[in-house]
Amino acid sequence: MKRFWISAAASLVMMLNSACAVKPAPPPSVAVPNDWGQKHESGTAPLTSEWFRQFGSAELDGLIVTAAQNNWDLRAATARVRQADARARAAGAPLLPELSASANGVFYAGHAQEGSAHETDYSALLSASYEIDFWGKNRAGKMSAEALRDASEADKSVVALSTVTAVANTYFQVVALHERVELAKQTLSAATRLLEIIEARRTTQLANPVDVAQQRALVAGAEIQVKEIEQQELEQQAALSLLVGATSNSVAVTAHHLSDFTVPRVSPGLPTQLLTRRPDVFSAEANLRSAHADLLQARAAFFPSVTLTGNTGLQNPAVQAAVLTLPGVGPTVNVGAAVVQSIFDGGRLRAARDAALGKEEELLAQYQGAVLAAFWDVRTALSAIERLDRQENSQQQSLAESERALQGAQARYEAGSGDFLAVLDTQRTVLTAREQWTQYQLTRLQAAVGLCKALGGGWTQKH
Repeated sequence: MKRFWISAAASLVMMLNSACAVKPAPPPSVAVPNDWGQKHESGTAPLTSEWFRQFGSAELDGLIVTAAQNNWDLRAATARVRQADARARAAGAPLLPELSASANGVFYAGHAQEGSAHETDYSALLSASYEIDFWGKNRAGKMSAEALRDASEADKSVVALSTVTAVANTYFQVVALHERVELAKQTLSAATRLLEIIEARRTTQLANPVDVAQQRALVAGAEIQVKEIEQQELEQQAALSLLVGATSNSVAVTAHHLSDFTVPRVSPGLPTQLLTRRPDVFSAEANLRSAHADLLQARAAFFPSVTLTGNTGLQNPAVQAAVLTLPGVGPTVNVGAAVVQSIFDGGRLRAARDAALGKEEELLAQYQGAVLAAFWDVRTALSAIERLDRQENSQQQSLAESERALQGAQARYEAGSGDFLAVLDTQRTVLTAREQWTQYQLTRLQAAVGLCKALGGGWTQKH
């Protein structure tokens, strides 16, 4: 008998150790590029969570802080994190004993030919039950829920990063439209002045009706363009208000020139560091860990479950059974154990295991796809910045030369020695160059935002 109990205790310890041995699967290995394949300046700074402050705009900083507090998508993501955290805490409950208290009383009364009788039975009991997690099923369930909570927190960070970048891009778009409105109005003013000169020359027979008609068409086109850009500005203003959670027309953008901002120079770091800096990659990894834990739980369901139950307290009668009844109030103790093993279930357990295995394979593919997308996001952002840097001098030279040409053409025409068609051509060239320069500045700022987003926005793992 002594050997039996020693053997039983040893078996119990081994099974408990096997339950404790349930551990999350390590992330799968992925091929990491050796370098980004780009040349970077030595003056770049490491990326931080407040990277948006490097643009040097207090107005933009305030909008992003407001969006972090009022954006509805971010609030919804925060609520989802609370739900996932509650589910994770609930999933850990089966690892602990369940305790409950109960009290009841029953009064019996009856009458027969032999006489009348009555009886009052009552009890006050404290009950406990516990499922021994021999095979790690409950522990795997807790691991799965905790991994999903981690994924939900990472998804919230993805929403936060997307919100910040959307606010920055929309803000720069509004400022660019401010600048384009000013340029369009300047173009309209210059075209109107030139029209007055042409009409004055027409009265002296120095200009023909065709010149007047062409310039009037140009003035009308400039007026249309002003209205169109103002409408675009209003639409982007509304989009910015929505992002920061504000009512219509409550967000006022005072900046009017893209040149007032500083383009940050951010160090991309090493490719191997990217996997720990992207919240979407961490979310994919956490979902994969959850799927692996679900597979462990599905496999553990093939083994028997052992549940211990017991209750103690006071009751009357103290023992009530078909063979022996012990009348009177007294303490009572009931202890039991149940072992349940599925013998035939129509293939339900195997189907659940196969489904969990397929889910793990699906999320493994999604994780590898997220990693690959992260690498290419950074490569694309760096390539765009490098291309834009090479264009800067050409863009500035094109604008300066076209403005110089317009000044010369207008001066010659006003002096009576120039050709009107030359003035028209230079006007169109200047307008195009100004639009291109504004678009270039906007694209450069948004490329910097894109690189910060591709690098994870300064996000770091909490676990």
